[in-house]
Amino acid sequence: MVKKRGLGRGLEALLPGGPGDEMREVRVEEIRPNPRQARRQFDEVKLRELAASIEVHGLVQPVVVRPRDGGYELVSGERRWRAYQALGREFIPAVVREMSDEEAAVAVLIENLQREDLNPLEEALAYRQLMDEFGLTQEEVARRVGKSRAAVANALRLLGLPEEVRQLIEEGKLSAGHARALAGVGSEAEAIRLARRAAEEGFSVRDVEEAVRERAGRAKRARKMGADDEELRLAAEEVGRSLGTRVVIRGSRARGKVEISYGSENLLWRVLELLGRAGC
Repeated sequence: MVKKRGLGRGLEALLPGGPGDEMREVRVEEIRPNPRQARRQFDEVKLRELAASIEVHGLVQPVVVRPRDGGYELVSGERRWRAYQALGREFIPAVVREMSDEEAAVAVLIENLQREDLNPLEEALAYRQLMDEFGLTQEEVARRVGKSRAAVANALRLLGLPEEVRQLIEEGKLSAGHARALAGVGSEAEAIRLARRAAEEGFSVRDVEEAVRERAGRAKRARKMGADDEELRLAAEEVGRSLGTRVVIRGSRARGKVEISYGSENLLWRVLELLGRAGC
C-alpha cells in the first residue's frame, strides 16, 4: 500500500468542520476575492458550465471565507463564487473561519495545486509570494504545500525566464517541462528564439532538451577554440619579439599558416638565417 504524501497544515483550511467553523449563508456581494490568489486566468466556458451545473444540482461544496474588514475574503472556492455571481444569486453557502494571512495564503495555493488549476508560472509566483511576504525558505514552503524542496526550487527558476517566454507559458503554448529546459539556456536571446521555435513547430520537451544540449556543446567548443586562439596569439608575439618583426598564426593547432612580416631586405635575410639555424 502506497502512503500518500500529506499536504501540510494548510489543507485543514479547506475542510469544513474544523474548530471555530461557522456555516452560514453569506451575501455574494460581501465577499471579495483573495488578493493572494495565484490563479490569474479563469476559463469563461468552464465557469458557465459550472454555473449551469449549480443551477440544476445546487452547490455541492460550500466556499471557505474569513472575516475581513467588515466583509469576507475568499479562502477557497473562487470559481463557485464567480458562478453564483453569474447566476445573480444573493447568498452563497459558506464556511466562515478565522485564519491568519499565512494560513489563508497557503490554503489558496493548496486548493489550486490539488486541482491542477495553476500554470507553471502561476505556481512559481505563488511560491515566491509566500517566501517574500512571510519570510519562508524554500524548505518551509515545500513542507507547507506537500512538495519536495527540489520541486519548489525548479519552479522558482522559471521566474528568471525572459518575459516573452513566460508569456508563451501563460498562454499554454509551452508546458512546465519546456519551461524547465529553457531555464538552462544562459542567453536571453537564445532562450526566446528557442521558445518561439518550440511553440511554432510543436517541439516536445525532449526536443527542447536536445536543442539546449546541442547549444551547450557548441558554446563549450567555442570557448575551447577561444582558449587555443589566445595561446597561439601569445606564441606568435613571442616569436615576433625574437625575430624583431610581426608574426601572425592563422588557423588551429592542427592546421594553418604562419605569416612573418618584414620591411627590408636585411630583415628578410635575418629571418631566413634564424629559421635556418632552427632547422626550419
